[in-house]
Amino acid sequence: MSTAAGHGEHTSRAGARQLVSSGVRDRLDRPMRDLRISVTDRCNFRCVYCMPKTVFGRDYAFLDRNELLSFEEIERICRVSAAHGVRKIRLTGGEPLLRKGIEELIERLAALRTPEGEPLEIALTTNGSALATKATALKAAGLTRVTVSIDSLDDELFQSINDVRFPVARVLAGIDAAHEAGLGPIKLNMVVKRGVNDGEIVEMASHFKDSPFTLRFIEYMDVGTTNGWSLDEVVPSAEVIARISAVHPLEQIAPVVTGEVAKRWRYRDGGGEIGVISSVTNAFCGTCNRARISTEGKLFTCLFASEGHDLRALLRGGADDDELAAAMASIWGARDDRYSEIRSELTPGLRQARNRIEMSYIGG
Repeated sequence: MSTAAGHGEHTSRAGARQLVSSGVRDRLDRPMRDLRISVTDRCNFRCVYCMPKTVFGRDYAFLDRNELLSFEEIERICRVSAAHGVRKIRLTGGEPLLRKGIEELIERLAALRTPEGEPLEIALTTNGSALATKATALKAAGLTRVTVSIDSLDDELFQSINDVRFPVARVLAGIDAAHEAGLGPIKLNMVVKRGVNDGEIVEMASHFKDSPFTLRFIEYMDVGTTNGWSLDEVVPSAEVIARISAVHPLEQIAPVVTGEVAKRWRYRDGGGEIGVISSVTNAFCGTCNRARISTEGKLFTCLFASEGHDLRALLRGGADDDELAAAMASIWGARDDRYSEIRSELTPGLRQARNRIEMSYIGG
């Protein structure tokens, strides 16, 4: 389905009823529980693993305002999704805090309820550059919590990674402001790239140990085609754990919820915990329950997808909520994505044959 518009009335009603009765499941029996929405394709950083300047330079053509999903359209997608199984909404980008009036969108989403009358979890992933000034307003609007990307504590290295000379001290101030505002528990994401910032692993762990924050180490992934990904640059999570545990002994603990992407490890001395996200060396496709909506309204069923399904055409074409629900049920019901599980043997061919979406386009 390229426009999500070819459904008759009978199919629409049946698909909607399927969602209402039990929540739709894909071909591998995975439910849709987590909806991630990119609210802008713009970012004020040019991180080398995500939006390198060589591609996203001054002449890069970002989407026009009228191409973006409006707040009303995002709210409608989320309302339909919440009625049919989704329990968590994550706003991403680009950098979501660059979207003008983001607090209004958060207010709209915070007012939504599940069929049982429960509020949704409304989360946001940010580079932290605007958190110091926006944290209080975001909390007041109804945001539940934030995840902040921070790849180094060394200011020179941090500035070279974001490639716009943004100082790490301002991100740390934003993290503290978010904590003071009550946007927690706060998770911190560090993308680890061998030869770039892997020397910071233990220092990062030591810095955030005994703090209110959970630091998560993410294996450098082959999302999109612009970051020049190479398997040699991946630092396996097992190596990350070994390096930290040699200094601060760790023990693995059970996940909190099904489908959790990070494996949890806690310090044996009670100094908190860390997480590792091993999408390269230990795929978690089998429990993946995340759908993604791009900035202009395409539904993607996998972070490594090459094509999306156009919900914006439905929204602007007069479809009712039953038709929207049926379209989403049809897309998810046909889902059989498990890219990370087959990466080891097929990565070279896939990278040559598929023009996959970029991290900056769909969010992490």
